[in-house]
Amino acid sequence: MDNKNTGITVYLIIAFGLAWAFWCIPLPLGLTLQSPLYALVLMPGAFAPAIAAIIVRKWVTHEGFADSGLRLNFLASWPYYLVAWLLPLVVVAIIIILAAVLRLSQPDFSLERCFGAIAPGRQNPLLSIPRGLRLPIVAVQGMVTAVIATPLLWGEEFGWRSYLQIRLLNHRPLLAAVTTGLIWGVWHYPINLQGYNYPEHRILGLFIFPIFTIFLSIIFGWLRLRTGSIWTASLAHAATNAIGGGLTALLFMGGPNWLLVGYPGLLSWIPLGAFCGWIIFTGQLKTMHG
Repeated sequence: MDNKNTGITVYLIIAFGLAWAFWCIPLPLGLTLQSPLYALVLMPGAFAPAIAAIIVRKWVTHEGFADSGLRLNFLASWPYYLVAWLLPLVVVAIIIILAAVLRLSQPDFSLERCFGAIAPGRQNPLLSIPRGLRLPIVAVQGMVTAVIATPLLWGEEFGWRSYLQIRLLNHRPLLAAVTTGLIWGVWHYPINLQGYNYPEHRILGLFIFPIFTIFLSIIFGWLRLRTGSIWTASLAHAATNAIGGGLTALLFMGGPNWLLVGYPGLLSWIPLGAFCGWIIFTGQLKTMHG
């Protein structure tokens, strides 16, 4: 086994083993998604890819960090940072339109349905704000949260986009993105089986989520490539969670067809797939080095 394949193998063992070990902790403790400790217990597992990449780069393959993309490169790359930050807003808008046109679910812009489903009988402070201001406020909160959470999502992206995707089949970048996305989706299986992304369709979600992560892997990989920085991908990942996931949950949770209208659901495949198609067919996904 050559040096690169050894590095990839060790990387995958550490990234999966460490994350899955932490993500199994809630089970014997009886923690559920509603528990305030649940996310705290899961958090160390999210850094497993970065830890794996650091160990492999420094002590296994000894290749160092020259191509790891740690510089921000913000002045030269700010349009890509803007895309990374705002793309989920566009995707959510398209999901809302498609859900209404196809009569799959009706978004609740008052946000009352969501809070009623999450915490029945409790009055959320946000509901004391006039209805017309609630959605803009939570959208801005999501945008701010995405920026703040970017260093946390670096824990995943430094591994997936700044190690595996530029090592795995790097002479065939589209196949590398698809393969990395598939592996990345399977890596999430323990938390998805606990209902993290598809609480009512845990088994079906195991087949749907890797397709979602393939789309994201193409987009995040493109951002990483075009900017030479892992921070654009980290911001895009944080925005996906805070803006995309947050807004669709607030608008649709408690209603029908979450498997379709949630951000990792089937409707998101249309805008994300279209954007991936543009990236691929305009030849922007080239060999991912640097």
